[in-house]
Amino acid sequence: MTVRRIGLTGGIGSGKSTVAAMLVAHGATLVDTDAIARGMTEPQGAAIPALVQAFGPDVIDGSGALDRAAMRALVFGDPAARLRLEGILHPLIGHECERQAGMASGPVVFDVPLLVESGRWRSRVERILVVDAPVETQIQRVMSRSAWPRETVEKVVAQQASRPARRAAADAVVYNDGKSLDALAREVGLIWHRWFDER
Repeated sequence: MTVRRIGLTGGIGSGKSTVAAMLVAHGATLVDTDAIARGMTEPQGAAIPALVQAFGPDVIDGSGALDRAAMRALVFGDPAARLRLEGILHPLIGHECERQAGMASGPVVFDVPLLVESGRWRSRVERILVVDAPVETQIQRVMSRSAWPRETVEKVVAQQASRPARRAAADAVVYNDGKSLDALAREVGLIWHRWFDER
């Protein structure tokens, strides 16, 4: 089997973006679902009209973009609101993912934070690579880079798939805690060559 499409996932603060950059350095085309979602929720973004219709103008900031803090507070407290949000964004993101992947000439890495939670990605990719780290490591990394309070980070972690659930879905796991970047790069390189040198 020739591998062409990898699903890359991991919990917030796991180091997934670092691993994604390493895969790109090996020659992959990156399709970043978070970046696509951000673009669609910027001023004049494709998702803005539907978000206003579903949630009202209070979720839009003064620039015309999605007010991420307001939306985060809303979906944390209301599972139905989260489902409405996903119902708007996921089809738009999926379409754009396929458009970008269709332009790639080689292997494609889909960076999907909620790959396991969505349940839709297993059939779209040939391999799943999970970046794993202890929950406390995730929390400390996010607090350091984003200046979020611990409670906010803990809520995000709690809404994501558990570490065992992600590992169970994986074809390979990169454990990213206490490793140098060089050691992490070597491990990612071994996975790359194992998958993409298959004939």
